[in-house]
Amino acid sequence: MSEKNRGDGNRSARERLKEQREHEKSQEKKRRVLIVTAAVVGVLGLAAVVGVIAANADKGGGSDKAGPVVAPTGATDQDGKPAIPTGKPDAPSTLAIWEDFRCPACAQFENVMRDSIHQLEAAGALKVEYHLATLIDGNMGGSGSLRAANAAACSQDAGKFTAYHDTLYINQPQETDDAFGKNDRLIELAAKVPGLDTPAFRSCVNDGTHDSWVAESNKAFQNGGFRGTPSVLLNGESIFPTKGNEQISPANLKKWVAEANKGKKPGTASPSAG
Repeated sequence: MSEKNRGDGNRSARERLKEQREHEKSQEKKRRVLIVTAAVVGVLGLAAVVGVIAANADKGGGSDKAGPVVAPTGATDQDGKPAIPTGKPDAPSTLAIWEDFRCPACAQFENVMRDSIHQLEAAGALKVEYHLATLIDGNMGGSGSLRAANAAACSQDAGKFTAYHDTLYINQPQETDDAFGKNDRLIELAAKVPGLDTPAFRSCVNDGTHDSWVAESNKAFQNGGFRGTPSVLLNGESIFPTKGNEQISPANLKKWVAEANKGKKPGTASPSAG
């Protein structure tokens, strides 16, 4: 073999080896991504890592009902972001949750994290702001997101928001089943919350009293740059599905709140209505 051919062969071998190593590195990177993704999914048992993607949020999903915006009792609107607050208002940390009552990932988040959130609220460590979106209505059609959000706002008027909010997620239908689009079903579930199923609540649900308020909340969600529902922020920092290199979990939420509250006194004011 000539020196030239031998040199060409050596270069070819080196190039093949380099390509093989690059391929192996690429495969290893993909493997690590899959492992991390699976771990995040496993923490909450979520069907989707970041919930329902908001790519199609411009399809609508708000209320077409014209009329004045009627906010539920005790609702807040800081920086144009309508919310229903729970917990002691002087708690040192704030958890902002953007969610849709038809969103499966939202139900999975709530059903896993609920007890820890309520414990932190009761201890005065955390207050929560619930921002209601109607993303699924816009993406899949139907009105269950809007109807359920209006009913939840009606429960806030009655001082029963937390219990009814939790009841809706515990009894959430399949994503493709627009059962929450039927007011009768929402009223039926209200019977599971002592003292909620009243003529005033039924009238609020059937009249869509807070439809326009829900539409304003959904508009804030669309303009907020969120990737999907649920979107969860602790003191303004996103913590779902991860905070830094740590995955969200009941234990980590308690740890993050404790770190944020270090040196601060717990809240003692009377809890917000609901």
